[in-house]
Amino acid sequence: MGIISIIKVWRRTQITQLNENARELSKMLAAECTSTQDVATLLKTLFAGTLEQMLEAEMAEHLGYSKNSVEGNNSSNSRNGYGKKDHQERMGRE
Repeated sequence: MGIISIIKVWRRTQITQLNENARELSKMLAAECTSTQDVATLLKTLFAGTLEQMLEAEMAEHLGYSKNSVEGNNSSNSRNGYGKKDHQERMGRE
């Protein structure tokens, strides 16, 4: 079996393993894209948003209260805001 055949089998396996929510999401996203550049841009945006939510949840767990909660006011371990960060990753520059 050649590499192309292996890739085709892998792709079919990945597609069939999508759950119903993921299939519906991919259909909605595909409807908004007209080029591969649109897909790449949308994936970068989704990836960034997902990471942001994960980091917010991690911070809330670490501090013991959610963002904008009054529980953190005047505590010794409170959020002090955030600013735009510039970083390089595999998906490109943000």
